[in-house]
Amino acid sequence: MQSLNSMRILLTGGTGFVGRHVLRELLAKGHQVRALVRRGGAPEGFEGEQVEVVRGDVNGSLGPFMDDIDGIIHLVGIIEEVPAQNVTFDALHTRATQNVANAARIACIPRLVFVSANGAEPYGKTKYQTTKWAAEEAVRNSDLDHWCILRPGLIFGDPGREREEFCTMLSRTLIKPFPVLPVFGSGQYKLQPVSVEEVAAATVQALTLSDAHGKTVPVLGTKRFTYIALLDVITRALGMKPKPKIKLPLSFVHAGMRFAGGLLPITPDQLTMLIAGNIGDESDFYGLFQVTKYPFNEENLGYLRLRV
Repeated sequence: MQSLNSMRILLTGGTGFVGRHVLRELLAKGHQVRALVRRGGAPEGFEGEQVEVVRGDVNGSLGPFMDDIDGIIHLVGIIEEVPAQNVTFDALHTRATQNVANAARIACIPRLVFVSANGAEPYGKTKYQTTKWAAEEAVRNSDLDHWCILRPGLIFGDPGREREEFCTMLSRTLIKPFPVLPVFGSGQYKLQPVSVEEVAAATVQALTLSDAHGKTVPVLGTKRFTYIALLDVITRALGMKPKPKIKLPLSFVHAGMRFAGGLLPITPDQLTMLIAGNIGDESDFYGLFQVTKYPFNEENLGYLRLRV
């Protein structure tokens, strides 16, 4: 077993938006990383780094990847299903996390950090929420020496050339092309954005922070925005003046999804979660973890001009 200052970490989901930032943080803190990927090589931007890339299925046999591992960071997750490719919430949230937790227990790996989602609950309105909850339960029942579950809300930050996050998606599909911005319902539902840098820093700290053991922590920023206010911040970050809005009745939006769902930049489940809001108490997060705060503002959204 290596010292806590330098461990060998198995990272799942390292090619994704949050995963690349977590990978960068792990390397910066001196850890060695074994990145489990489905296909391809090192994550974008890490081709020359000392990252051990192993190819495998997160729902397959994980035993061969557990040798000499001191801890696991499990990030695999999706926001939309593609059933024809077996990309489902059940498969990649619940079963994948059960498989990872079970493999960690069998291999006697003492540490597991799982990045879930704010709003996970057993009786949620969407499968996204309920499968995230079931995944959390697999971690809570894993009987590992040290585990922590982080629940980020809306994450913003530079997604790189090959990915999008919520703000780049909104910029590309809504804010830049339309002179008047459609708003789902009242637009007064609230969001509490948190930077990907803060999420990544907390995820790596959670591996070794004794006070994080056994905790399920909401990971949320310090300020709440209505959806309309959030649109205005993003618009200014793109170098434009805030645009007029038109509020669409939710009945009209739902009807549009039934007839043209594939043409809209949001799924019915995503709409359900959006209008429910995504906020919470951030005090545990900032009380537990030592992170540099990146407020949701035009300066910290500067990456949008490069990516959109």
